[in-house]
Amino acid sequence: MTLFPAFLKIEGRRCLVVGAGPVAEGKIEGLLRAGADIRVVAPEATDRIRDWVRAGKLRWERRKFRPTDFAGAFVVVAATSSPALHAQIYKKARRRSVLCNVVDDPEHCDFYYGSVVRRGSLQIAISTGGHSPALAQRLRKQIEQEFGAEYEQWLEELAASRKRLFAKTLSPERRKLLLHRLASQISFEEFLRRQKRKKK
Repeated sequence: MTLFPAFLKIEGRRCLVVGAGPVAEGKIEGLLRAGADIRVVAPEATDRIRDWVRAGKLRWERRKFRPTDFAGAFVVVAATSSPALHAQIYKKARRRSVLCNVVDDPEHCDFYYGSVVRRGSLQIAISTGGHSPALAQRLRKQIEQEFGAEYEQWLEELAASRKRLFAKTLSPERRKLLLHRLASQISFEEFLRRQKRKKK
């Protein structure tokens, strides 16, 4: 099976999380970062999830899962300790055309959480198709060494330069050439030199 790589815009979209333990916590954190409208259903929750509830970052319904919880959901994440419940959630999600991720159960997933390197707006996601999350984590650590914090600032500079270029009257070919020059290794090395001069 070949996966389709995509970065979803889920800001403001309803995401249902069934379960509120330590594993669910990590999944919720990623959804919060993306600005999702999160609804958690679970009898109990970790202290951190309770803190998010108190801060108004998500809604928590302190009870067991019900099929009606799918109403309006774009994505569902199942992170409980019950394989039987997970199978039920996945089956119902498929029937309703809701994207589903059952934690640590590749067979019951429409999508996987990738191992992600984040440098501001730059995101590099790694997936092994559920075959080896450990390998994905190791590769993430390697890539983190290669792409340091300076990439966040450089990307901000590239975004500003791109905006200026699109404000000019240029042919598409010329604009493309200039954009690729701005994103080149030579351009990055020049950016690093400018940053060093600023620190002196």
